[in-house]
Amino acid sequence: MLIYGINPVLEALRAGHVTAIRVSPRADDRISAGVKRAEAQGVPVRRVSAADLDRETRGAAHQGVVADVRAGGTWSVEDLIVQAVGAPLIVVLDGVEDPHNVGAILRTVDAAGAHGVVRQSRHAAPLGGAAAKASAGAVAHVKIAEVVNIARALDALKQAGVWTVGLAGQVQTGYDQIDYTLPTALVLGAEGAGLRRLVRERCDWLVSIPMRGHVQSLNVSVAAGIALFEAVRQRARRRGTPLSG
Repeated sequence: MLIYGINPVLEALRAGHVTAIRVSPRADDRISAGVKRAEAQGVPVRRVSAADLDRETRGAAHQGVVADVRAGGTWSVEDLIVQAVGAPLIVVLDGVEDPHNVGAILRTVDAAGAHGVVRQSRHAAPLGGAAAKASAGAVAHVKIAEVVNIARALDALKQAGVWTVGLAGQVQTGYDQIDYTLPTALVLGAEGAGLRRLVRERCDWLVSIPMRGHVQSLNVSVAAGIALFEAVRQRARRRGTPLSG
């Protein structure tokens, strides 16, 4: 898998997932530090022209560095639950295919300290390239379980004692009326289409984020951040610790 950009490559190096790096001759200090880390890990580093990087990334904003990475590991839904420290907090992506949205959600999942993401293996955005760049490198750290069927994954979560909370429009229950200190899976649908019918029907709760202005919906990654940090707030309050703790 190919990734590009300074933060994604540095985070992949920290996670030990990089197999090769290519950098432009005009590398800045952060790239130079990454090259030293790569060399210390025995990762091959090659100097190439900026034009070569442009071609390899199809003109994306690579910031002078690209890397080949191996997958971070294979996780199941059960793994995400069992390996969670405390009550599981998991994000389920139902039809979110835009790589920028997927990357932004992964960044928020990592920032919130959530325990992983469940997403469908088919019709899913590749986790390299644009998604890795949008995640600011979080793709190297977030546990991701890929499943064939999201509705069945929700059944598995519920059987394991995890409450499923779907974000949807046109429902009365507010996102902040749910007890997120319980084991929780936050279910997010694609922009426009929202949650698919079978997925919507399997959620224990459907909640909405009140819209006070003229637009009727939020970007899915923004909605994910609002709901996840409500969970963080509630869990910190229960522990009696500050949000930064």
